[in-house]
Amino acid sequence: MSTVTETPAATAQVQLRPGGGEDGGADWVTVCALDGLLPGRGVAVLLPDGTQAALFLDREGRVHAIGNRDPFTGAAVLSRGLTGSAEGRPYVCSPLLKQRFDLADGRCLDDESVRVPVYAVRTVGAAGTSSAVRTS
Repeated sequence: MSTVTETPAATAQVQLRPGGGEDGGADWVTVCALDGLLPGRGVAVLLPDGTQAALFLDREGRVHAIGNRDPFTGAAVLSRGLTGSAEGRPYVCSPLLKQRFDLADGRCLDDESVRVPVYAVRTVGAAGTSSAVRTS
């Protein structure tokens, strides 16, 4: 009699580059499993330098990463904000004072003099292949 042991399938991982753009300095950091993200819901992750990023999976399956700190209040709450889109661009609305932040470039849609950091994001599949890197 033989025994069949099932190995759980590896899941794709989300990685950020804390230094920013493609040649922003820092190495890629794995922050969570892709299947841990739900469209329209944010997830806060702690980066190696102690800062927080807010991750969002949009309805088209793209992952976005911005700083989690609301620049108007100083609270780390953007991952808990409501998501939406304006003129075809995804944003998150701060749960505190309701300012909207573009998930692609970090600018505040309600006060263009204010921005949050945006991180380069990629997903690495179970076989080690990467999706296209989106940097903003």
